[in-house]
Amino acid sequence: MAIAKQVLKSKPVCKVTFSLSADEVAGAKDVALLGEFNGWATDAATKLKKQKDGSYKATVELETGKEYAFRYLLDGTTWTNDETADKYVPTGVSYDENSVVVL
Repeated sequence: MAIAKQVLKSKPVCKVTFSLSADEVAGAKDVALLGEFNGWATDAATKLKKQKDGSYKATVELETGKEYAFRYLLDGTTWTNDETADKYVPTGVSYDENSVVVL
């Protein structure tokens, strides 16, 4: 797992690249990114694209100066966090935690 951040000079936006290695997706065919930035809605989820090495990656533009909770959803059934998240917060729904990216 990895999160890369690139702050744009022209506007208060950061391009955040989320990625999961082939081992981390454990054979999943559909990898989605859900979070506060897309209302946690599966129909609005950002789909990660499979790379040649079997990893999955997606880039999202997010407003700087904020924090965003997120998680990955594998094959529509398995939630997973990002090990490289800036911090973690309780989901408020279960005993699980959400990953957080701080911009």
